[in-house]
Formats: sequence, structure tokens, C-alpha cells
Amino acid sequence: MNVLHRVMAHAQRDGWPAVTRKIIHKAAGKTLERLSVNEPDLPVRTEDLQASANNAPHRQPHPVSGAMNVGWVCTPPGPGSGGHTTFFRMVQGMEERGHRCALFLYDRNSDDVSRHAAVIRKHWPLMEAEIRSVAEGFHGMDAIVASSWPTAYAAAAHGSRHLHSFYFIQDYEPYFYPRGTLYALAENSYRLGFTNIALGGMIGAVMKSELGMEPAASVPFACDTRTYRLLEGPEGAPTRHGVVYYAKRAVDRRGYLLAKLALEQFHAMHPDQEIHIYGDSITGWSIPVHNHGNLPPGDLNRLYNSTVAGLALSFTNISLVPEELLAAGNVPVLNESAFAAQVLKDPEVIWAPATPSGLAGALARAVEANDIQDRASRIAARRRLDWRVSTDAFAEVLESACSGNTILPGSP
Repeated sequence: MNVLHRVMAHAQRDGWPAVTRKIIHKAAGKTLERLSVNEPDLPVRTEDLQASANNAPHRQPHPVSGAMNVGWVCTPPGPGSGGHTTFFRMVQGMEERGHRCALFLYDRNSDDVSRHAAVIRKHWPLMEAEIRSVAEGFHGMDAIVASSWPTAYAAAAHGSRHLHSFYFIQDYEPYFYPRGTLYALAENSYRLGFTNIALGGMIGAVMKSELGMEPAASVPFACDTRTYRLLEGPEGAPTRHGVVYYAKRAVDRRGYLLAKLALEQFHAMHPDQEIHIYGDSITGWSIPVHNHGNLPPGDLNRLYNSTVAGLALSFTNISLVPEELLAAGNVPVLNESAFAAQVLKDPEVIWAPATPSGLAGALARAVEANDIQDRASRIAARRRLDWRVSTDAFAEVLESACSGNTILPGSP
């Protein structure tokens, strides 16, 4: 069969739009290949990989007590980044205890932090830490805290043997990738000799299963209970209808394609239920959705209060979304995970198979309940840990380790 016949057969089977997309995709791929634009991206500088291997095994920090200078190493954040928000909460917690903090931004393509500083000051105005580039070095710091596997290599490369070095682990980051180079590099970041501190119990369980090692300590997941809560107006709580989903198309661990398929099936089951999308704006779906884009926390809480259930997929750790949904009286629908279920134990959470039909069926059960309003009040009334508990626990680990005392592993 010649090319024209294959194209016609494909068009008859799948339609011309599918044929057009395939042709464009192939043409774009060949163009990128010729230009070498599609070369795999390494999110850490090669010189930092080499330097980290030379520096990491020789750390001999001196005990430090009292007010400390702490450097926090992270990639440049975008508005609404949940991982950065949690990391910056730890920074603020240390600042409130009298420690001096500085952010060290790590961008493999540029050492100019000015435009990133503007984003940070605008979206995280309560954090007072000065903002520098990792390239400036950690002079004057007593301790440094890495926040991801590329920043762990950067911190090891630019640090000195006298610095107390910590690694705040919010996800088991090897799972971000298929087995290969990036998987191996991410996995090795936990062996760089830092004091590993995990967020929640899932990280420790996965590290023990995959690596045969555990973090030195863990701090509990928490929730911004001042922002995420049940809303009561003059006439009572708003009537709930529809479902909500946090979309991140380029972050596969958030299950975007799976969520799309599940929501399409859910719409076929319940076309009367509106589907609300926030995060990325979505186009090209075969079903109607209401795009909200990036929402500030207060507006997001109102959206949670107006909907019945939320689809919250994550494959590398529990995300912040389920606890925030629960605090607002919304029912989280999550992909089944033995490790995650050890952390999030609220009885109203619906754990579903990570299949389109499994997730669609779970959403359907949530909106078909006959006690939606009462259930929302019951969910929101449960006590939840505030982030103050986590930030205090994190600060105590840093202070204890830097002073030379023994760290007691496990969440307080």
C-alpha cells in the first residue's frame, strides 16, 4: 500500500483531524531532530554533577547553635507552584524563630535572578529571605537546604565541608522519569550525604522499598486551614454541584491524560454535572469544561466549596490538593496507592483504580450521594494539622542537627 492509500485508510478510520495531527507531529519531530532541539534536557549543569561527586563525601560541619544563617536552594518558581509554596513555608518558619535566611536560585541556563525575584516577591510576599544565585556561592551560611534532585547536586557542588547540608524531599523524584539517566541521577541524589528530611510518611516508605534506606526524619503533611475551610453565608452553605480538577498537562505524575479520559467518561455518565478545571487552561477536549486558570487560594477555596468532588491524581507523593479539598468539605477522588493510603486516612476519601472507568465511577458515586451537604459539613469539621506543626517540626530537626544533637526520625 503506497503512502496515499495509507493516509486515506487512516482518514477513513480515525478522521482527517487525527491524520493532520499525526502529519504535523512527524514533521515537527524531524525538524527538531535536524536542529538538535529535541536533545534530552539535563536539568543540572554537568560541571555540578562532577563537583558534587568530589565534595559530597568529605563534609565535616562544625556544631552551630543560636541564630543561624540558612541558605535554601530551589529552582525558580512559577506562580502557584505547590512545591515551592511548601518549601517557602519552611523558610518562613525558620525566619519566625529568629534565623536569617537566603534563597539561592538554581537555573542551569542563567545566573540572573532578577526576574525570578520579582515573581517571588509578588506571589510569596510574607517571606523575607534575600534572593541570590547559587553561582554566588554559600559564603556566610551555616546550613543549606536543597529542595529537589538538581538543587541537591548544585548544593553539593557549591557547598563546603563545613556546611550543614539538608535535603527536603517532597516527592520520590526518580518516579518523575522512566528508568534511565534522569531516574538514576535523581535516585543518587539521596546518597549525596545530606541529612534527608521527608514530607509525610509516604516518602520514607518508598525510599525503604526502593533503596533500602530511610530519611533521617520526616515532617507531617498539613493544610492551610485558615484559607481552606467551609464557607457559610447568611443563608447557609452554598449548594454544591459539579466536580473540579487540577490540570498540569506537562507534568505526567499528575496524571493529566488519565484525568482527561476519566472526565470524558464521567461526563457521559453525568452530563448535568459541570466540570471545573484550574491550573492549566484546557482546549480541544470533546466535552465542555469551565476553565479557571491559576486561582489565588481564596478563590480556589470558593470553587472547592461550590463543587461536590475533586479529582486529585498524583503518582509520586500525596499532593496538597486532597487535604485542601477536605478542609472545604469536598470529596477527593484519588488514584489507588498503598503508600499514599498510609498517609491520608480520612474515611471520606475515595480511592479508585488508576483507570478511566475506575476514576469516572468514583466521581459518579460522589455526586450521586443523597447527603452531599451534610457530608460536606461532616468532612470539613474534622481536625486537620496546620502548617505550623510542620514548620516547627522541620525547624527543630535543623536546629538539633546543626547543634550536634541526635535527630529522632519519624513525624512528630
